[in-house]
Amino acid sequence: MTEPAALLPTLLCVGLLMVVTVGLLAAARIPHSAAPALAILRGAAQLAVISLILGGIITSPVWVGAALLVMFTVAAVTAARRLGWSWSRLGVVGGAMAAGILVTLAIDFGTGAIAFTPRYALAIGGIVIGNAMTIATLAGRHFAEAVNERWDEVEAWLALGATRRQSTLELARRAVYSALIPSTDQTKTTGLVTLPGAFVGAIFGGLSPLEAGRFQIVVLASIMAAGSITAVALIRVLAPVRVRPARPR
Repeated sequence: MTEPAALLPTLLCVGLLMVVTVGLLAAARIPHSAAPALAILRGAAQLAVISLILGGIITSPVWVGAALLVMFTVAAVTAARRLGWSWSRLGVVGGAMAAGILVTLAIDFGTGAIAFTPRYALAIGGIVIGNAMTIATLAGRHFAEAVNERWDEVEAWLALGATRRQSTLELARRAVYSALIPSTDQTKTTGLVTLPGAFVGAIFGGLSPLEAGRFQIVVLASIMAAGSITAVALIRVLAPVRVRPARPR
């Protein structure tokens, strides 16, 4: 167990980083400047709780499955709220994310690239769920913003006889592309710009650098696959717009 005194440097570091973040955003008069600090505090509290819980369930398939279900539910609700909350929107977002996550994990475990154990299921499942949530949010917001800004163009296509899907086809494609840019850049620059958390964590966990690298490339490919399926499925449903969408908040 970590001694309280050993946590002081961590608390000091995180506190100073929060001050820098909030201070800069507030000075620049950025809306919701305190949001990052609140997110850090919430994340710290949740990590503390989940660390205690996982210590007792990491070897149980049933409890790991329950933990992944909770993660997925929270991720789907979070993404749906970012895109304009409604129960139907939650169904669309959750369905798109589920498709991407299930197909990806089936390939990971079905090929034997990742051992189908509770520990690995929780590790890669959590990573894929989190990234699917982010990509769903980005795809939905990019699409809504593009349609809103170019609504006159959409109406012009409709006036010429295009279907609702055809009138936003190019905007939908660009939204998917834009949503995948962060994951694509992360994958392209792995080992050159950053050492991903899964790679570093695997080494700290006792794996050789070669084995950690093998695990990391599977993780990166899984993120890209799950994100692509999620984004395409989500925008496929959202693209036939009937009315001008509200600007995402």
